[in-house]
Amino acid sequence: MPGATTPFYSTRFASSDLDEFVHASSVTSLPDGGLMAVWFAGSREGAADVQIRGARYDALAAEWGEELVLATRESTQQATRKHIRKLGNPVIALAPDNRLWLFYVSVSIGGWAGSAINTMYSDDFGESWSTPRQLITTPFLNISTLVRNAPVFHRDGTIGLPVYHEFLGKFAEYLYISPTGDVVGKSRISMGTDSLQPTVVPMDEQNAIAMLRYAGVTHHRVLASRTEDAGRTWSKPFPIDPANPNSALAAVATPNHGLLVALNDLEDGRFRLRLMETNSSLELWKPVIDLDESPDPEGNPFSPQAYREIIGDKFRLSSGPRRLSLVDEFLTNLDQRVCKTHGCDFEYEYPYFIRSADGLYHLVYSWNNTFIKHVSFNDAWLMEQL
Repeated sequence: MPGATTPFYSTRFASSDLDEFVHASSVTSLPDGGLMAVWFAGSREGAADVQIRGARYDALAAEWGEELVLATRESTQQATRKHIRKLGNPVIALAPDNRLWLFYVSVSIGGWAGSAINTMYSDDFGESWSTPRQLITTPFLNISTLVRNAPVFHRDGTIGLPVYHEFLGKFAEYLYISPTGDVVGKSRISMGTDSLQPTVVPMDEQNAIAMLRYAGVTHHRVLASRTEDAGRTWSKPFPIDPANPNSALAAVATPNHGLLVALNDLEDGRFRLRLMETNSSLELWKPVIDLDESPDPEGNPFSPQAYREIIGDKFRLSSGPRRLSLVDEFLTNLDQRVCKTHGCDFEYEYPYFIRSADGLYHLVYSWNNTFIKHVSFNDAWLMEQL
């Protein structure tokens, strides 16, 4: 592992499948210094063949292992005894009692507005899992509740889970879940039709900041809300400085009481994923690094020939020794996944952020819908950038 005073920055791919669409990843640290990441994969988003997959990161080898299948449409249907059309948005997190939690979305009827949240847990760090069951989040058919970002583990043992709704509006809530996985309360973070996918950053035992994806047409900005009573009540969301093209973002606290935020800081498009730092008042913003971006500053598409050369170089930089041999096959299969009639696009989206107990920051995100990319760094590297 890197030393605390030596700047450290590393990139790797967590996924390895060359054929399928991958999206909506999350990651958690494990007691041995390793990591476990999850995402969904299938022929396309919303397809019946989508599976919840994962992989483990060996910190000593600095490599991600083989992909694991954690849940399928069939296994979820059998466990819940409900018809399941599709799966999505898995979130994995290790609780202070070392119980590993997995939350993921399933749809029985309609589109994502008809979603429910399923949960599984593991008491052996992912070697085996409990049977999936659905959280009861609303009395109205128990539909239209989705999860995307990291939970908060409260001192009393409850789990604070940021969720959102897409049925008859778009708004965010904060669920309180018991240590046994039952919903015991909830509070509203936002109202209306233009906010979703909250990421909640605890600043201390009572205070937290929620940042929300903006889905409206007025200002194209990130929204923020605050709580001073451990999530029981939230301030009215207000726009803050970074632009937001109706795209997911993620944030984590730093030791100096600031925040790091990963987002597409654009008014349109997802061709640049930027890491930014801000203070707790959300007034001062500094760019840290562009994690990934299109070589074209406007995000214009490239010809297949030019695109293949550029993305091949990008792939080699983050493949790691274990996946480097996949580059030729990866470049052969690009056309249908990222190249359309207008050309080939770069797209970096859906970040998920944690800071592990050893002080390392870990960020995973969707890399051109083809791989899940993992970026890790330490405070020494961060201070060097700033």
